[in-house]
Amino acid sequence: MNPSDHIWRNAILSPNATIGQAICNLDQVAIKIVMIINEAGELDGTISDGDIRRGLLKGLDLHSPIASIIHRNALVVPPELGRDLVVQLMIANKIQQIPVVDERRHIVGLHLWDEITAPPVRSNLMVIMAGGMGTRLRPHTENCPKPLLPVAGKPMLEHIIDRAKLEGFNHFVLAINYLGHMIEDYFGNGERFGVQIDYLREQSPLGTAGALGLLNPVPNAPFVVTNGDVITDIRYGELLDFHTRHSAAATMAVRVHEWQHPFGVVQIQGVEIVGFEEKPIARSHINAGVYALDPAALNVLNCHEHCDMPNLFERLQVQDQRTVAYPMHEPWLDVGRPDDLKQANTENQI
Repeated sequence: MNPSDHIWRNAILSPNATIGQAICNLDQVAIKIVMIINEAGELDGTISDGDIRRGLLKGLDLHSPIASIIHRNALVVPPELGRDLVVQLMIANKIQQIPVVDERRHIVGLHLWDEITAPPVRSNLMVIMAGGMGTRLRPHTENCPKPLLPVAGKPMLEHIIDRAKLEGFNHFVLAINYLGHMIEDYFGNGERFGVQIDYLREQSPLGTAGALGLLNPVPNAPFVVTNGDVITDIRYGELLDFHTRHSAAATMAVRVHEWQHPFGVVQIQGVEIVGFEEKPIARSHINAGVYALDPAALNVLNCHEHCDMPNLFERLQVQDQRTVAYPMHEPWLDVGRPDDLKQANTENQI
């Protein structure tokens, strides 16, 4: 909860105030709400610009008491209510402010739409694997590393960084190898993009997890890892929060993949036909290429040793460390082939 203590305390009036005083408060504090507290310190109600306008239309003037325009059934929430539910309440009720009250109905904070919907600043690291050769995307990748291939006018890698910035991430580490100098030339230290960018320079391809063994210093908090060719609207911050809530060593984002058999399937036992299934649909969970890791998970890696991410998860499982799946439903595309690149540009046209 972000109760904006220094703000809401300035937006309090007594029930004896006038409409003129309420208007002055709305103008000066500029949070579009005035809260009315009685002598017992309890919230009597709220007043908005709309309440004042309706009062003036009924013939009240600036010297009229506010008692008749107080919205006495104002929506309030307890301190323990989570951010997501508060946002849902604001959307459902079309309001931008919700007072926070305790069990005695005393105000202890105020949720403001502009603050609660702003992404929290996350100090957590985000590592982007950008060292692959993009063999399946040739000839596009003969003179350009795959993460720099343009989608809707800018490199795939820039889309990933922009998406993570919206989630409050501002420190990125790019693992590079094939044509890595081109990636460094484009992104530099990240200043041009309003973020900090560092690099892990692989002398030889180390796989989707191996480069993490080069992290120095080792992160001191859980961090996100993503492949540099995954275009998705996944909420990286929610993935990280999910990982933390489940006390996992490693979390893998997974998607449901459906595949329809092109033929009718005959079910048999011995030579007996026992059933038919016309073009059945098989469903399975696939690795989405986005992960959250605890720093201790890096202990199963050896420096400069090739390791793919599924191998990392298997090593953790052997040590009885918890690995969990984060089911995702957001749009997702693994840009691995020319058709995928074409689809990415088609779906992301500006």
